[in-house]
Amino acid sequence: MWVVGDHLADKGMMLETFSQSLPGAAARVMQSGYLAVQTFFILSGFVLAQTYGSARWSRKKLTDYAVARFARVYPVYFFSLIVVSYFIFRYLWFAPGGASKGGRLFDYVFLLQGWLPPLGVGWNTPAWSLSCEVLFYLCLPGVLIWLNCGNQKVKLAALAGMALLWPAALAWAGASRDWKPLYHVADFLVGVTIAYLLRQWDWRRFLRGEWLYLPALVAGLAIIAYPTLVPGGIELKTTLRILNAMLLFGLAIGGGSLAKILAHPVADYLGKISYSTYILHVPILWWFGNAAQLRYGLPAPMAALAYLVVVLLVSALTFEFVESPANRWLRSLTRPRIAKLEVTAEAA
Repeated sequence: MWVVGDHLADKGMMLETFSQSLPGAAARVMQSGYLAVQTFFILSGFVLAQTYGSARWSRKKLTDYAVARFARVYPVYFFSLIVVSYFIFRYLWFAPGGASKGGRLFDYVFLLQGWLPPLGVGWNTPAWSLSCEVLFYLCLPGVLIWLNCGNQKVKLAALAGMALLWPAALAWAGASRDWKPLYHVADFLVGVTIAYLLRQWDWRRFLRGEWLYLPALVAGLAIIAYPTLVPGGIELKTTLRILNAMLLFGLAIGGGSLAKILAHPVADYLGKISYSTYILHVPILWWFGNAAQLRYGLPAPMAALAYLVVVLLVSALTFEFVESPANRWLRSLTRPRIAKLEVTAEAA
């Protein structure tokens, strides 16, 4: 929701005037929803390591893994391109640019936009993060195989250190800031580290996660509202990476009111549809735009609320009738083929 609110506060959007009317600190928080993507990347590494941390990486497992990862992200993303296909065709047919127009479409279809400067079309701007997810998926088996061999505690310490120093090392080496997936590997490694720390010791028996996640949440909001609180020479995202790690670790341990709220069935379902919400909210905005204000004379906050209801409704329908069925169908495709290969091998 924070990411959605950030986009609604952009120039010319429904909540631009409202966000500008807020006190400076509140406006900065509202307009910083893009920072939540870092939290998602850390959560992604955590969930992947929790799911595959004990896997034995045979050819069958790698095939299942590849299909499962594709099924997780691409069907809803492809559906988002269908939602804005009218605008894509208009751009390809009418806009100047020649061969470069086809290149932009190619970059969108194959999730390359996260490696490139802004493409200038904006059909689904949040989808750059999927370029990062693809790189994480490619890295995960190797990282887990390395962690599961030898002294795991020493390797976890090395992984945590790498996660903190990685962006600075890339910048020192002159890596382009346009290579966003490469820089965000640090967030992915933080999530993996947290998952393995939870496996090393039974932290959940303490049920005092609020001692970590509440200070992390307060401190994170404080430095977003007042960036000058971060000491000079330290990037805001580096500080947030540490606080996000504390936040996730505390919530994973459990305990406290916030953990109970997030465990409620309503919050759980919103979490399930959150990927559809994230990927579809900008494509829906292409159609919705400011029409509720212009055609029906709704005040901007009411128009934004109507848009949010539409986004959540479409996200729920997409989750039920696109995301979940496509996920199950794609995963099922590998099972008969792999089973047949195993039977053939046994017969031979």
